[in-house]
Amino acid sequence: MSSPSQFLSKVQEKYFDEEFRALSWSGSFPDYLEIVKKNPRVIRTSFQRLYDMVLSFGTEEYEDSRKKITHYKFFDDPIDNGKDAIFGLDVYLMKLMNIIKSAAHHYGTERRVILLHGPVGSSKSTIVRLLKKGLEYYSRTEEGALYSYEWVNIPKYFNDPESPVENIACPMHEEPLHLVPPEVRPEFLKDLLGKKAQDYVVEGDLCPTCRQIYRELLKKYEGNWTKMLDHVRVYRLLLSEQDRVGIGTFQPKDEKNQDSTELTGDINYRKIAEYGSDSDPRAFNFDGEFNIANRGIIEFIEVLKLDVAFLYDLLGASQEHKIKPKKFPQTDIDEVIIGHTNEPEYKKLQNNEFMEALRDRTVKIDIPYITRWSEEIKIYKKDYHNKKVRGKHIAPHTLEMAAMWAVLTRLEEPKKADLTLVQKLKLYDGKLIPGYTEDNVRELRKEAVREGLDGISPRYVQDKISNALVKDSDEPCVNPFMVLNELESGLDHHSLITNEEQKKRYRELLSEVKKEYTEIVKNEVQRAISADEDAIKRLFANYIDNVKAYVQKEKVKNKYTGEDEAPNEKLMRSIEEKIDIPESRKDDFRREIMNYIGALALEGKKFEWNSNDRLAKALELKLFEDQKDTIKLSTLVSSVVDKATQEKIDIVKSRLIKNYGYCETCATDVLNYVASIYARGDLQQ
Repeated sequence: MSSPSQFLSKVQEKYFDEEFRALSWSGSFPDYLEIVKKNPRVIRTSFQRLYDMVLSFGTEEYEDSRKKITHYKFFDDPIDNGKDAIFGLDVYLMKLMNIIKSAAHHYGTERRVILLHGPVGSSKSTIVRLLKKGLEYYSRTEEGALYSYEWVNIPKYFNDPESPVENIACPMHEEPLHLVPPEVRPEFLKDLLGKKAQDYVVEGDLCPTCRQIYRELLKKYEGNWTKMLDHVRVYRLLLSEQDRVGIGTFQPKDEKNQDSTELTGDINYRKIAEYGSDSDPRAFNFDGEFNIANRGIIEFIEVLKLDVAFLYDLLGASQEHKIKPKKFPQTDIDEVIIGHTNEPEYKKLQNNEFMEALRDRTVKIDIPYITRWSEEIKIYKKDYHNKKVRGKHIAPHTLEMAAMWAVLTRLEEPKKADLTLVQKLKLYDGKLIPGYTEDNVRELRKEAVREGLDGISPRYVQDKISNALVKDSDEPCVNPFMVLNELESGLDHHSLITNEEQKKRYRELLSEVKKEYTEIVKNEVQRAISADEDAIKRLFANYIDNVKAYVQKEKVKNKYTGEDEAPNEKLMRSIEEKIDIPESRKDDFRREIMNYIGALALEGKKFEWNSNDRLAKALELKLFEDQKDTIKLSTLVSSVVDKATQEKIDIVKSRLIKNYGYCETCATDVLNYVASIYARGDLQQ
């Protein structure tokens, strides 16, 4: 084990010495030009840098209902090991990335406010938080490097030859190439970068502070621009929200307690006495959110709640890429402006004729709730799992059932009479339902206009899962019924659900979820009872021998008597009936099995008992039927269980624990629950 001093030395060497040297580069303006020449990407715009940052984490492509979807791995939050991961919104994140890509190519969307719109708790703010976090991280990598500059050895009083000198960093963290006059900048870039110059545009002019220093130094050196540049020191710029460098966040407050200077900066009255005038830009704090977010991104929380005075600043910042600080000329900015709002606020915007200018400069992206069950499950598994929730076991299917209910509340009733809402949920999740194709799923999505914009938010579900975890501290295990009961009881106090019809519908959906859970645990108990793989394999071999003989019109050799016999029709039908193969279709099913065996044989593969899902289910159900009477599970509900039966029940319980993730408590609960169904005599085969 290392001593404290050795540990401190290791931290110093790994996290400070190496990183500090790499990230604290500084040099002259000509040194910076060498960097630009080798790597022109350092002069990218904020949109280009944001787009490249997301792409740097890689992408994956997949198909959903015959539609090609791009998954951006960045939104899995690899930076923080999935802490802010976004699930189930790939289609909408693609739309966001298309807008950012368009802006990166200067196609027009760089002059718009990106507005994320959706119901509460749909991860709008999480998406923006991820983008800000990503830019911070990216700026510290070699690939995402960017630079700014400071003025060194500047006379404090330009008209005084004896004036003391000072160093002044550009308050707007500008691109150093702004020091090249705009009129000669294109030719300058062409000489520096050659053909690569066509891929890069450096727009904008110096901020008021730098403009004044630039002008005074040129005057001092009688127009000698290169001499003036001796006062410029370029340095590596690291974006940081905490340090207010390149990343800003603005949140509306009470109208009496804020004004537009929070966005564009304000006069520093202490420095007026120092510099002699309030019109000296060095006596102005360029520390508004627009100022400090230059070169990066600014987030507007609940943007549509802004006072009108702020909206004028927002319009100029988006369309013209300029802001107007008090007493100073319009100042160029280069930043991604992104806001988010909920639906009521957006409807107010649509109905307000005085807000037409903002609507015209806004690109809206819907961020709805997740409508894919498996993706909703991931949200809860991220926060509630047996490693994180210590001292409590979360029974299998607890989070899945909570997620099912949440998604069901967001789905619109299908217009097809033969399709239930639960079946629709399963179709959306990629499950196969007879009679429905991928084209049908696309039609279902198209006909549902508001799907995902209404319903229960993940936050509500998370709150109720938390309640269930802490409610009965003596209970070692939390099961689905505990969470579903919490979800139901909480509806009466839900601040956003005031409609009684809506509450009634949500309760009905909880009943549907409980039915689904019942079917799941019944199947698991059935499998646990029939989990004797050797017995299944024997049954499978027997079935295949008989099917082969039936299809090929042959006899089957009796293993005991050695005599040839006709295929055992009773055995074959007892298995096929378990998966609803009617008498009229038995020949088709048997030929299908034989064709499948032949196709696998051509590929050099062997047909196993679980190679065909339908046949595997039929075999399990048949074996369960054969064995259930020997176990007499229904006796669990009685007070007396004989020793032999108890041993068999313990075997089933151990299989539930080993194969399905149950603990001793919830395995017993599930067996008792299924046993009560046996006792009622309503277990469906």
